[in-house]
Amino acid sequence: MTLKLTTMIATAAVALAVTAPVNAETTAGTPITAETLVDHAEMIRIADAIDAAVDAKDWPLARSLFTDEIRVDFTSLTGGEPATIPADGLISGWSSNLTAEKTSFHLRGNHRITFEGDDEAMMVSHGYAWNRLDRGALPENGGEALWEVWGTYEHSFVRTEEGWRVDGMSFFATAERGNTFVRNTPGS
Repeated sequence: MTLKLTTMIATAAVALAVTAPVNAETTAGTPITAETLVDHAEMIRIADAIDAAVDAKDWPLARSLFTDEIRVDFTSLTGGEPATIPADGLISGWSSNLTAEKTSFHLRGNHRITFEGDDEAMMVSHGYAWNRLDRGALPENGGEALWEVWGTYEHSFVRTEEGWRVDGMSFFATAERGNTFVRNTPGS
């Protein structure tokens, strides 16, 4: 194993250890019962559907999975402060960055759901995202067409008249690699 790869693996392991949840309920989630099985399945479907909609650039579908206002925290990637914003603003930001020129692939797993009452829940899951922008491979743009990131997602859910919707979304990056030009540059 090369020194660079060994260092990257060690850095990712330390980041995971430092940012991993320590609360047993958050780590394991609420036990699934006959009464909560459908709710569990629906929340996992929604979180996965957000990823699929983003990758397909199906912005109306992505928007339909959120409440009108949402709490967001992507500060581990972008800096700034957590905020409450209109869901339309989040979708607008995603759609302006992930245009036809930029390809993305999101994958999530290890979903753990903790119910915070009959109509509220928190899902913690591991996530991976891959972005490709061919012009990132140009020497003046960094020489690499790819950027990828690993981390932990938190989705807060609320039951609405239309069913479960996401009213908060956070991503806590634990490792990333590749060309930040690809991450930061909107496709054309």
